Amino acid sequence: MAKTATYGILHMGSSFGIAYALTGSVTIAGAVTFVEPIVNTGLHYVLDKYWDHPTARRVRQIISRQTPVQSRNHQPHPETARP
Repeated sequence: MAKTATYGILHMGSSFGIAYALTGSVTIAGAVTFVEPIVNTGLHYVLDKYWDHPTARRVRQIISRQTPVQSRNHQPHPETARP
């Protein structure tokens, strides 16, 4: 729990610092510091809720089949090589 609390404090501190550096306003930086985690939590809820949706599963399968750009000297593994 201590690690989670520390992460939360660091997240809020960095959020405030970045917003203040960009705007120069303590008011805006303070608002961003508290609004951003609320929005982030809502997005996490939506992601978690729809993560196992059939369409999301298909998209993840398609993405996982994509291979990264390979260097000239790299030989693909024979089982994963595409014709």
